[in-house]
Amino acid sequence: MKLGRAALGLLLLVSGVARAVEPISLGLALAGVLTSYISYPRLYCLFTECCGQKRSLSREVLQKDLDSKLFGQHLAKKVILSALSGFISNPKPKKPLTLSLHGWTGTGKNFASKIIAENIYDGGLNSHYVHLFVATLHFPHAANITLYKDQLQLWIRGNVSACARSIFIFDEMDKMHAGLIDAIKPFLDYYDHVDGVSYQKAIFIFLSNAGAERITDVALDFWRSGKQREEIKLRDMEHALSVSAFNNKNSGFWHSSLIDRNLIDYFVPFLPLEYKHLKMCIRVEMQTRGYEVDEDIVTRVADEMTFFPKEERVFSDKGCKTVFTKLDYYYDD
Repeated sequence: MKLGRAALGLLLLVSGVARAVEPISLGLALAGVLTSYISYPRLYCLFTECCGQKRSLSREVLQKDLDSKLFGQHLAKKVILSALSGFISNPKPKKPLTLSLHGWTGTGKNFASKIIAENIYDGGLNSHYVHLFVATLHFPHAANITLYKDQLQLWIRGNVSACARSIFIFDEMDKMHAGLIDAIKPFLDYYDHVDGVSYQKAIFIFLSNAGAERITDVALDFWRSGKQREEIKLRDMEHALSVSAFNNKNSGFWHSSLIDRNLIDYFVPFLPLEYKHLKMCIRVEMQTRGYEVDEDIVTRVADEMTFFPKEERVFSDKGCKTVFTKLDYYYDD
């Protein structure tokens, strides 16, 4: 459709000289224009979305987006920044980039995947080259696993054939039927080609609540010992996350060959959010809606949230996910 509109635009562009040119000559001229248009990618991409980055990925822009939109997640920001910028700048990666994001609902996993998509394609999650799978929506019935495996392989193969730099996001991995995700194992391995298709420039992102308990335990231990959450290192929980996902029978990664064969590059922990992080979310949402930041409303909305553990009330049990609906109450027209 986009190519059709662009071609129509070119036809209209030259239509002004149609009366001065013989029909056959005009046809040859139009054919030449269209051939030149398709032959030069830079010109073509002015009119339609193209495969690949919207520009050379800017580490500085990605850093700014992560800092201004993702709160309380120093580990996730560091891993995503290094992993993504290093992968994109590598002209010949050995395998696709594979990230598994873990943490409670509302801690920023979906938001992080959105930031990644937007830094590679202008369309972000709406790009033709970014594909989102939601376990409960796209793979609802356990009896259809064999069918889902075939469909998933065909979908990924077809899209990577069309665009090597395709992005695949799998949400609700903790709700996915065990064994299903192993269907894509050949695409994540260290192969130059699989049936004539190279998957080495693709990006796979998995989102899951599995392992959230372990993440919370570590964060709570640091808080109780008087340490700053920024002192938590990836090594404090990455191995425990992979083991937790692998051994969780309610996880799509249960005994998965993706973990067993070390095909997931990074297990990225998203820490539970504190009161101060909720306030950051509320301020940004106010600005996004075009309102001036009202600290009184910020405090009132944050105070309405619930926290755990019950005695200490350190972490928000829903993260930033519900602050937006609560904010609607104060700006209800």
